Amino acid sequence: MSTSTPTTASAPAAPIGALNLSRTTATARRVLGQLRHDPRTIALMLLVPCLMLFLLRYVFDGSPRTFDSIGASLLGIFPLITMFLVTSIATLRERTSGTLERLLAMPLGKGDVIAGYALAFGTLAIVQSALATGLALWFLDLDVTGSAWLLLLVALLDALLGTALGLFVSAFAASEFQAVQFMPAVIFPQLLLCGLFTPRDNMHPVLEGISNVLPMSYAVDGMNEVLRHTDMTATFVRDVLIVAGCALLVLGLGAATLRRRTP
Repeated sequence: MSTSTPTTASAPAAPIGALNLSRTTATARRVLGQLRHDPRTIALMLLVPCLMLFLLRYVFDGSPRTFDSIGASLLGIFPLITMFLVTSIATLRERTSGTLERLLAMPLGKGDVIAGYALAFGTLAIVQSALATGLALWFLDLDVTGSAWLLLLVALLDALLGTALGLFVSAFAASEFQAVQFMPAVIFPQLLLCGLFTPRDNMHPVLEGISNVLPMSYAVDGMNEVLRHTDMTATFVRDVLIVAGCALLVLGLGAATLRRRTP
């Protein structure tokens, strides 16, 4: 009599575009539970942007107007950079440890995984942005003309954009060292071209054209709108929608490029 060896078939994964709320929130709870036992990562995400703003304020102690002119922009840039770094490394660690492969063997779609990660890190981004904004406005005396709530909105969207970029680039890294190397490739060019150091219309036309398609440029523009105007302007709405749209687009690309394991 011939015998056959039984095989264990994994449950079919859901399509990329199909999101299940319960699976997404379960993924988010798992990620937050893991982060709760990693105080150093939490400190990096929540405290480092505040520390950078604190140092920046007293670097320009003799010139507070300089801090006012660039502090609002950096209030959005610091959370973006921090969330990019932490998210890319954390997601890569899930893949190299085999956790992601086990998750995707379950009836869990790539969209559920990416949305769960975005929800978990987005929750921390809310706390991070609130801490940094409160510190800048009420302790470091950042002088802005517009509403503190609009400033917080842009800071939060910037942090979410950093989360989305980190999730996306983690698919192309084979190690944590490679994930860190994506920072100069993805973040630094945006930092140089976003208008922080010089107005974008003063740049070489080619560089100005490139800056016009980079999301960090609109993050800085949105902060500057709050800095200069009391009311919500059409330019501010445009900048916010572009940053939010870029974050959603990159999250979609992250779901499409998510792999079970690192080659």
